[in-house]
Amino acid sequence: MHGVTDSNTLAKWIAGRGGLWLFVGLIVLIGAALGLRLAQLGHAKNVAVDKTNIPTVTVTIPGASSLPTTVSIIGTIAARYDVPIGVEGDGGRVEAIYVEAGDHVKRGQLLARLSAAVLRPEVGSLAASLEQARTEAELAEAEYKRAVAVGAAGALSTEETERRRSSAATADAKVKVAAAQLAEAQARLDRMEVRAPADGTILTRTVELGQTVSSGGPALFRLAEGNEVELRGEVAEQDLPALQVGQTASVTLTGGTHNYVGKVRLLGAIIDPQTRLGMVRIALAPDANLRPGAFARAEVTISRAQRAVLPQTAVLSDDQGSYVLVVDADNVVQRREVRVSGIVANGVAIASGLTASDRVVASAGAFLQPGEIVNPRITSGT
Repeated sequence: MHGVTDSNTLAKWIAGRGGLWLFVGLIVLIGAALGLRLAQLGHAKNVAVDKTNIPTVTVTIPGASSLPTTVSIIGTIAARYDVPIGVEGDGGRVEAIYVEAGDHVKRGQLLARLSAAVLRPEVGSLAASLEQARTEAELAEAEYKRAVAVGAAGALSTEETERRRSSAATADAKVKVAAAQLAEAQARLDRMEVRAPADGTILTRTVELGQTVSSGGPALFRLAEGNEVELRGEVAEQDLPALQVGQTASVTLTGGTHNYVGKVRLLGAIIDPQTRLGMVRIALAPDANLRPGAFARAEVTISRAQRAVLPQTAVLSDDQGSYVLVVDADNVVQRREVRVSGIVANGVAIASGLTASDRVVASAGAFLQPGEIVNPRITSGT
């Protein structure tokens, strides 16, 4: 009876003072603390599991390399002095051709001959007329001299002496006329022979044996005077100010690997308003492989600068531009915008966006996301 009485007394005490709610709250707090501890243990277990699944990626530290800044020029090989050779005289039928395309010729060398069946007899006739005029002039001059000699003794009148002087002068004038006519005919005959105006190489031959040609018609031959060749190309408007006459250029024929050394010899004075390109001419040393009409590319180095170089697999791009993935000090992947300055022999040159000590994901960057934790494996820079 005493225990029952004590229990009732305790219950009354708890109910009277709100102790029941305090007791319930204490139980709730203890349960919450126990649940939090269990959650922490579960999270730690999950973290341990995630660490075993962290991907290993290959990263590279690019460092810095001294790379050239170049201007590219696209164009064609051409003769520096491309001389068309045509008919200078009256024209006629081609009766002989002495050279072919590719032949080296000297100044004055006979290239082709036209028919002169009409001019040769004419020249012969005029030559005979000249000889006749000279003979008559010599006779008239002799008669005049005799008249002067005997006129002093009074054997001939003054009028007769003057007549003979006039006849001698007229005969001399006829000689000059005949000589001029012969020279004209001889010049026309000479023009029946097409000759090289300078030393050089025959580029093209468009005339055929038996063809009738005339003055003012298409050129019979094209001559590369002095065998000099050049690259005639075009360059972007923004690159033209970086070029200067005398700069060295490396020229490569399309599909070839051999580099030909040239010099910038001429820069255009205007920019084409349609294409926004300017003209550039690069002088080249004569070479049998530099044939006019061939496509070629030239690279002119205008400066050198320190640039980071990455493998091509490290540089990604999307609609926002070019970028790389960098692994920071906490091994977290971060996106880094970069500006590409060009393609070089060992990768991609980066103009800005990286430092020499950055750890850049070398490959498989497309499978990673910014913020992802990785296990980097460093390789040597390019």
